[in-house]
Amino acid sequence: MKQAHFTYLLILSMFLWGGGWSALKILTAELPVDVIVFWRFFIVSLSFLPILYFLKKPLSLNVSSLKFIFGSSLLNISFMVSSFLGIKYGLAGSGSVIITTLSPVMTFLLVALIFRRRLANIQYFGLALGIIGGVVMLELSDLSLFFNSSNIYFLLSAMIWAGVTMLSQHSQVHIHPVHYSFFISITAAVASFFYAYNSDLSLVFAQGSRFWIALLYISVLGQSVATTIFFIAAGKLGSEKTSSFMFLVPVFALIIAWFVLDEAIELHIVVGGAISVLALLFINKSALRKKEEVL
Repeated sequence: MKQAHFTYLLILSMFLWGGGWSALKILTAELPVDVIVFWRFFIVSLSFLPILYFLKKPLSLNVSSLKFIFGSSLLNISFMVSSFLGIKYGLAGSGSVIITTLSPVMTFLLVALIFRRRLANIQYFGLALGIIGGVVMLELSDLSLFFNSSNIYFLLSAMIWAGVTMLSQHSQVHIHPVHYSFFISITAAVASFFYAYNSDLSLVFAQGSRFWIALLYISVLGQSVATTIFFIAAGKLGSEKTSSFMFLVPVFALIIAWFVLDEAIELHIVVGGAISVLALLFINKSALRKKEEVL
């Protein structure tokens, strides 16, 4: 397959991820979070089976990968709950922009603090821009808006996803990325079953077609298919080029939320998101320059 084809597939993947936020908004109006979380991870686990078959790579699991799988499973459940609550009380488009643009900035800052990495001046500038973008998006100039809105859930989701990103990066030494996602889904499904033990999980069967379309979309297309495309493309095009496509996710999310949910596109979200994207470009520019010097 030509590189151009992978580019088209990556754009499709980002579109599917962007649409997942509108699907989540639809789900929040129907059932409690614990029921949605279980069924989402259960369906994701099932949808990975044909992907594993066509991957034709023997499924393997070693002791070294277990801590990453368990840690990521717990964080994935926490992320799902936090983003569910944020989307339930806020806008799907706004949540997508805040989470997808602040998560990489927080990941970079977390790595720098934990591993005590000295940053280049341009990276400090990028982090400063990221903070400014976060202030604009979260409307921190008016604290009453922040503490009385869904923004606190969006900020928490971004922090949790930073931890997920760190674990995922270090796990690839021990386990194949697709196998890693599969085991996380199974572990999260089992854990969320006990989390939802006192709830009626059969409530999903009383829901209409709109609910099931949203649930299947976010579980199969928005998770299994989109993630698999992303992992395969990363191996063909390189992680740096592939990750740059993630800047399309908030754009697609805003457009889809406007089209499907009739959500207004808020100016402070667009401006703050643009500032955060610019911050990521400055942060990654220095990292790429260092890699080119080594090569």
